[in-house]
This record gives sequence, C-alpha cells and structure tokens, in this order.
Amino acid sequence: MPLFSNKPGDASATWEPKAAATRLAQTAGAAPAGVFTSDLSVSEYVLLGEAGFEPLGFVVGSSIYHIGLQIGRWSQNQELQVLTQAMYNARELAMSRMQAEADQLGADGIVGVQLRMQSYVWGQGVLEFIATGTAVRALGVGGGGTEGAHRAPDGRAFTSDLSAQDFFRLLAAGAVPVAFVLGTCVYHIAHQSAMQSLRQAGQNQEMVLFTQGIYDARELALSRMQAEATQAKASGIVGVSVAVNNHVWGEHATEFLATGTAIRRLGEEHRLPATSPKPTFTLGLDS
Repeated sequence: MPLFSNKPGDASATWEPKAAATRLAQTAGAAPAGVFTSDLSVSEYVLLGEAGFEPLGFVVGSSIYHIGLQIGRWSQNQELQVLTQAMYNARELAMSRMQAEADQLGADGIVGVQLRMQSYVWGQGVLEFIATGTAVRALGVGGGGTEGAHRAPDGRAFTSDLSAQDFFRLLAAGAVPVAFVLGTCVYHIAHQSAMQSLRQAGQNQEMVLFTQGIYDARELALSRMQAEATQAKASGIVGVSVAVNNHVWGEHATEFLATGTAIRRLGEEHRLPATSPKPTFTLGLDS
C-alpha cells in the first residue's frame, strides 16, 4: 500500500506568492497598528476571545494544478496512482502556502480551515485548490503570548477545520489541534461484463466486485489520513469525514477524501482555567 509524501518534490513546492505581502504587512501580528481580518462570525469572534485567543488575519493558499491522464483497466479494481498523487500535491501546496501566511503573522494556529476546489472556463483540464482559514494567537496572563505552547510539535502554527465553538470545547477539555490531516485515493471501479450483468438481472444479490473496490479505496484514504496524524505526533483525530468526489476522469473513477483534525493533550499549565465559562449546548428548532 503506497503512502504518498505530503511534501511535493518539484520547484513549485518552494515558490511563495508575493501578491499577499502588502496585505499581510498591514495585518495584526505583522504591524503593531494593523487590523485583523477573519471569516469568523460575531459569535465565533467573541468565543475565541473567551478561549484566550485573538484573531490575526485571514490567510489563503492556492494552487492551480493540471491533472494528468491515467488509464485504468476496464475490468479491474485498481487505484489510479497518478491521479491520487496529483490530488495530494495540489492540496498540500495550497495548505503549505496558507500556513506560510500564518507564520508571517506570528500565529500559533489556524482555525476554520476550508479546503475546496474550483474550475475556470479558460482552464481546460485544470483545477484550483484553495485553502483558507483565520490565523490566531494565544494570549497568556496579562495579554502576553504563551511562547508557542499551543503550536504543533514541529514549532509551526497548528491547522484545524474546527469551528470556534468546537475549538473552545477542545481547549476546555485540555487538548489542542495539531494539524488538519487528509488522505485521498482515486480509484477505478471495475466494469461488469455483459454476461455478468445478464446473470444478475432481476435478482437480489450483492455486487461483490463493487463492494470490494469501494472498501479498498475508502481504507486507503483513511489509512493515509491516519499516517499523517502519526507523522504530526498527534494522539488522535476528531471530526473525521469521508467525502466522495466524482470529477472529470470518466465513469467508474472516483476520489475518496478523508479529512479530520489531529489533536494532542495539553499540559496542566496551558489548559483553560476552571473559572473560564463552560460551553453550553443548545438544540436548534430550525427546520
């Protein structure tokens, strides 16, 4: 089972866009009189302050990537490794550039990470991968910093797709995010022959070949996500989801994307004090 590297090896891995330099220079964290920007709601902003964090800036990473071609065998379940590698590299480039913006602001982490794709009418066969979030900094007693106690074990800003509400609850439980982790697998599901289709016509029966293919693809995505968490020195993953994406690769080719937030336990000295307000849970009645 191949595990794909999360660090692209080409020259684009070290390229950082300069377009955001002016914006970041006027953002809180980079300039004493700078203003913060964020995609937080008002409620999330207030709750972030209750958790002892302040927003620094809205950070973005982007990569426009050409997806290569790979042909799968018509009658065989198999991973399309060329496409899997492309989907990994493109997302990691976007994530690393978003994290580089957070590092420029001196952030301890990024909350509310969103990872999405979009296409343009002028770009045939290319997709833009975009990573966005709000860079935040922990405030210690008296408004000072916490010397990076909440950062990831590698010393860089943590990344997380948790909302401000869930982030607060996680801190209250004595844990902190480490990294937004993902695993992906582009898989070709075998076609049935005409004879196989005729034999099962009108019958209730499991399509074992399809079941096995979907199982294999999903397990590859989940195991790669788990491997990223292990590499990040996390103790667990919360908020795991597995999305199924059908792109432009033709019938029977599907991407399975597993995502979640890897977390670790904090030391007692960095946990929220017992006097902090406890998060409350409400049940919405909206239809």
